[in-house]
Amino acid sequence: MRKLLFCQILLCLLSIPLFAQSIDDTFAKKTMQSDLKIFKKIRAAANSGLYKYRTKTQIDSIYQWAEQAIEESSTYLDFYNIICQLTDFEGSAHNATRLAAKYKENLRREESGYFPYPIKWIAGKWIVNFENEAIPVGAEILKINGVPIEEIILNLYKYHTTDGVNSTGKRTGIRSGFSINYRFRYGRHEEYVVTYKTHEDNSVKDKTLNSVSYASYWKNFNKRFSKSFDQIYYADLKENEKYKYEQINASTGHLTIYTFSMGNEKSATHKRYLAFLDSTFNSIKLANIENLIVDVRNNSGGTDPNDLVTYSYLTNRTFQENTQAWISFNKIPYLKYAYTKIPRFLRPIGVVFTGYNRNFRKQFPVEKDGNYFQDETSDDRQIRKPRDNAFTGNIYLLINPEVASAASLFAAMVAGIENTTVIGEETVGGYFGHNGHTPLGYILPESKIETFFSVVNLEQDVPRKSNQKYNRGIIPDYKVSQSHKDYLQHEDTQLEFVLEKLKEKL
Repeated sequence: MRKLLFCQILLCLLSIPLFAQSIDDTFAKKTMQSDLKIFKKIRAAANSGLYKYRTKTQIDSIYQWAEQAIEESSTYLDFYNIICQLTDFEGSAHNATRLAAKYKENLRREESGYFPYPIKWIAGKWIVNFENEAIPVGAEILKINGVPIEEIILNLYKYHTTDGVNSTGKRTGIRSGFSINYRFRYGRHEEYVVTYKTHEDNSVKDKTLNSVSYASYWKNFNKRFSKSFDQIYYADLKENEKYKYEQINASTGHLTIYTFSMGNEKSATHKRYLAFLDSTFNSIKLANIENLIVDVRNNSGGTDPNDLVTYSYLTNRTFQENTQAWISFNKIPYLKYAYTKIPRFLRPIGVVFTGYNRNFRKQFPVEKDGNYFQDETSDDRQIRKPRDNAFTGNIYLLINPEVASAASLFAAMVAGIENTTVIGEETVGGYFGHNGHTPLGYILPESKIETFFSVVNLEQDVPRKSNQKYNRGIIPDYKVSQSHKDYLQHEDTQLEFVLEKLKEKL
């Protein structure tokens, strides 16, 4: 009887959600301090971008802040927020911090407490991006639960990393992640009092919204009002959806590249892309096209050399992928914390077997002041030539905050061409360079927080321009974002701006 009773109690306890790991659970300060020390050591040893945009004094200062913040912290979520702040402060779009799997799984089971609607930044305002009966779609949000929306957004920036001190890319992240980011920073609430005003009416109104589950928010996001306009950024594109060309009129063509993920030199998809480029630019030449709109909006990157071969059809100069690239180690440090399913005791063997360290030493053979640089034999440093059928007319480059990594490298090189006019919004990826190519991941031993960064610190082969800043994304010559009216009608403000510019030239 006792045995049966014990089993019944055990089964009952196992079914209670309290056994799940919640981010709101208490987390010991000593454990936080231990993981913070390891996190700091990993960044110092392996992350070549640690001081790319921050001085050593600034980095030391934010770690002092982190140590003090731990003294005022008591939960797992508190510590996660500290690590997110440190990750974001470095200034790399390839940085990322993720919760341990067991905590993420528990979040997915939360049945209430989440803000119900996706929001979007339009024409300098945060608006409701969902058709509903409570608040009109497109209404400007002023406050949530009494806190000004501007203050809320600034507090959510740390969950979305960007190159340098760029902020436009953070707005893109908040577009999708607002509800979960709000939960991280402000906790769960059963109700949300939204202070808002509509575009047509300046009167301020309040509306109380019931919270929703984690899953329901994502369902709402997938039904957002702007989906038909911005879904391309989130889509898993088929090969025939990745790029296209159309001739708009007798003098203007429009080349759109949504991704550079077309495989490497050996892949069939890359070879088909090369064939597309060659055919397209032959057609452009035969048609005597004078103006070419090059549209890389929503392109978050991809694989080399797709970005470089595309540029070779737009330039008249010889060029390299980068002028300098280096890493801060020649042997992967802190291997026991590496993000891998291989048991710790087997990891050194695995690294030797795969030749991972050997490949690093081969790619970065020149040691200088404790760092390891590429030499002139690197593929990244090879001198590339423009194509015989390269375009020589006027280029109108369309960019937006989603442009990053290989796409921002390409866009920066095109922006540097003398006959290029750049239209749109500042990119998340830097103009002068970024940390990229090779990602590394680590798992902090106590919290199991996962942290990722790319280890190659590279300077892009771009000219100095007065409007481009070292710690920012690519800054357009004409800053144009979607207007509120065009948002409601799903119209492309930026493309229309270019077409109007071209009409003025006729």
